[in-house]
Amino acid sequence: MKFTPVGIDIAKSVFQVHYVNEETGEVVNRALRRRVFLEQFANRAPCLIGMEACSGAQHWARELIKLGHQVRLLPARFVKAFNIGNKNDAADARAIWLAVQQPGKAVAVKTEAQQAVLALHRMRQQLVRFRTMQSNGLRGLLTEYGEVMGKSRAALDKAFPEVLARLSERLPAMLIESLREQYARLAQLDEQIAQIERRLQQWLREDAAVQAVAQIPGVGLLTATAAVASMGDPQAFRSGREFAAWAGLVPRQTGSGGKVQLHGISKRGDTYLRTLLIHGARSVLQHVKEPGSWVEQLGQRRPPNVVVVALANKMARTIWAVLVHGRAYQPGHVSVRPA
Repeated sequence: MKFTPVGIDIAKSVFQVHYVNEETGEVVNRALRRRVFLEQFANRAPCLIGMEACSGAQHWARELIKLGHQVRLLPARFVKAFNIGNKNDAADARAIWLAVQQPGKAVAVKTEAQQAVLALHRMRQQLVRFRTMQSNGLRGLLTEYGEVMGKSRAALDKAFPEVLARLSERLPAMLIESLREQYARLAQLDEQIAQIERRLQQWLREDAAVQAVAQIPGVGLLTATAAVASMGDPQAFRSGREFAAWAGLVPRQTGSGGKVQLHGISKRGDTYLRTLLIHGARSVLQHVKEPGSWVEQLGQRRPPNVVVVALANKMARTIWAVLVHGRAYQPGHVSVRPA
């Protein structure tokens, strides 16, 4: 079946649509209001619809798929290469229309359940930032009065009561009470973060795929749930190597005249998932007594950070293999290329 390419630049209230009418050859580039957007595609023949992967794109992709259309969510940097001339809604829709017809890796369309898990991760990440800001703010305020404490949360918890008792003898009571309230907010943030982690733990107990991924060394609750939710459909990746490249765990390349140079990792894809994988790999190297002969041999000829990233790359490939083949993690498994 041939799908008519359509480029859509989505926004809050007005969507710009670009396509070529196959019957008349007319180039159509018009704006649609939000309330009539789906009506325009309800009775149309199946289309290949391209949209930038931005806020709201996952929702509209699911709705268009329900209507029988094929949807590709394109990274913004991929679409940018096709935007020629001025930048406006009409030009963006045309650029998306051009980009959706080119080969390239699209962003996975996720289910509502997968997006719910990712939303929990984003909220937890935000709360952790707030907690760090709160701790740093308290340490900075107390430094103004000659009280210097360590950077860790444990150092703050240990020293804060004594520091506050000393300062209460010479500072106004209104400041002391405010400092005490700000310190109490740290416990509230701890409880909110723990509550989100308990909800993620509940999803882990109910989802077989997450349980299988969590058996991999270095993959804990956060990495397992984030990997399964971020990947979407594992069949969308042709190999574990492609998934690792999508996560940005492969070298960046530059080359000219047939000479290719490898640099640091590309850092493309999901920054949050890549960070979890790297922290998990670092934890394996620090805490596992026997990480394996492969890691030991690599550590003899490469710097420690390179070994960490290489192990994170291997973890990403293992996650893909466990999910795509639907079987439990086997520590001694050796992959054999089909004949």
